[in-house]
This record gives sequence, C-alpha cells and structure tokens, in this order.
Amino acid sequence: MAEPYPPVEPYAHGLLEVGDGNRIYWETSGNPRGKAALWVHGGPGSGGRRGARGMFDPEVFRIVLFDQRGCGESLPHAADPSVGLEHNTTDHLIADMERLREHLGIDRWLLYGGSWGSTLILAYAERYPERVSEIVISGVTMTRPDEIDWLYRGVGRLLPGAWETFRDAVPEAERGGGLVAAYDRLVNSPDEAVRVKAARAWCAWEDAVIAHEALGSPGYYSDKTDDALMAFVRICAHYFSHDAWLEDGQLLRDAHRLAGIPAVLIHGRLDLGSPLKTAWELSKAWPDAELKVIDDSGHTGSPTLRGAVLEAIARFGAGHTGSRT
Repeated sequence: MAEPYPPVEPYAHGLLEVGDGNRIYWETSGNPRGKAALWVHGGPGSGGRRGARGMFDPEVFRIVLFDQRGCGESLPHAADPSVGLEHNTTDHLIADMERLREHLGIDRWLLYGGSWGSTLILAYAERYPERVSEIVISGVTMTRPDEIDWLYRGVGRLLPGAWETFRDAVPEAERGGGLVAAYDRLVNSPDEAVRVKAARAWCAWEDAVIAHEALGSPGYYSDKTDDALMAFVRICAHYFSHDAWLEDGQLLRDAHRLAGIPAVLIHGRLDLGSPLKTAWELSKAWPDAELKVIDDSGHTGSPTLRGAVLEAIARFGAGHTGSRT
C-alpha cells in the first residue's frame, strides 16, 4: 500500500493580510522551484492538517498549505465569540486563495483537497480556470442545499437515535425547521455554556455519521482542542446556514469552465455524509475528470483511498523539471 512521503518542514511561512482585519496563515515546503501545489482543507473551519505535506513528493512539488479565515493559525480565531464572521464567506476565501497565489509569485498550481475543500476548489477553479493546472479531490462535495439537508437531516433515517439527539439539542420550537440555522444561533449565544453544548452536540452528530468507517478516522470531529472545535462548528454552521453563498447547482452548472483542467475525483462508496451521487454528477459534466470509486472508504478515507490520491498527485507531477537551488 502506498505510504505518504517522509515528513518535511516548511522553508517559509507567514501571515498574509487579506483585508477586514484578517490574516491567513500560509507555509511552503518541498522544492522551492518545484511544481506548485495547494492543499485546500475541509470543514469549513477545520484548519490545514500539516500532515497533508506528506501527500506530495518534496523533490517534485512546491507544497503550499494555508488556513482559511478564522481557523488553524489564521487570525483572528473564530473560537473567540467576539470575532464576527460577516467577512468570512466563500467569495472571501476565493479571493484569499488568489491573493496568496499572487503573494507567492505562482502562475498556476495544482489544487488538492476534499469535503468542503472540494467545494472551495471547484468555486476557485471556475472563477480562475487559467490559474489551475490540475485538480485532485478526495470526497466530492458541492455544498448544494440538498447535500446540506441530507447531512443534517436525511441521513438520520440511517442513524435515528444519534439524529434525534442532534435534533433535541436545539430548543423544541426550532426542531421542525432548519437545524443548521438553529445551531448557528446557538453557537453564537452570549452564554458560553450554550455555545459549548451546541458545538459538542454538532460534533457528536458528525462523528456518528462516520462511526462505521473502521479504516478511516472514526471520532475525527470531536477529537479537537476546545478552541479548534468551537471555531469549526461556528464556521460550519455559518457557511451551511447560508448554503455557502452559492446558487443552488451553481458549481455543476458552471462545470464547463473547468474544460481542459485534468482532474481525478476520488470518492468512497461508504461515504454516508456525502453520497457518491455528487461525484458521479460532476464527473458526467466534466469530461476531463476521471472518477475513481473506492469500495472500502467512507468520508474520512482508507489506505486504498490514500493510495489513489498519492498516485494521482504523483502522476500530475511526473516530468516536472524543477530543481532545487
């Protein structure tokens, strides 16, 4: 089974001013003259896992990681209830990625990510297709209203006990409506106890959805520090209660803008939270994208899925002639 590359440390990092009082953390590792590749983390609000560096050959790639607004090492941090999220939207994140590309002097880059990262990659690539060389996605999402409704209501048909617990953590009067909007209100309560209780209930539900993924990372969502967990839930609820500020079906409708960008879409057949249908629909609308379905993987991956990602990234790096200085 393919294994990640040995750990590498950044040769440069910093905080980039992106406006509205926000500074996003970025770092570069690997080969300074290598093929540029950007890891786009999920969540939204998870922060960039530094282990993602290991998915790239450090001799071949100039590896760029960044933390999206409000999370990870970016400032200010959304764990602080006084930090507003009005300047934290999909359009802001797209602009941040483009500003980072310009800051680093990169002409075009490979984009790799999954889950929410998939949505952000697609939104950026449809806005700036000329800046994207290739795309690798593991866990395809487009954050459409029906996808959000499935994750926070529909999949409860398969997990009725855990879903009722998730539902019942909001006031009774709000249980028949939009649960995500109710949670968005709760995690912004002036009462710390209310915020913490809601954030933990949200992550307990997310963990219930992936609990069957024995080859992946069951318990992934609750296994965060208190600050990381609060920022994650605040940002998730903020984005999903606004349908990520995307028109319904926008990313699929505009998939023609991705023409000419080679891609590999890798999706676990056992992904309950983000069913295969989304990846299937995108592959049909994007002839340059190859779809690989991983039978033993759910949303948080498996050794087989990891191997497929490593193979896809290595394939796109083959033949690059950059050399170290």
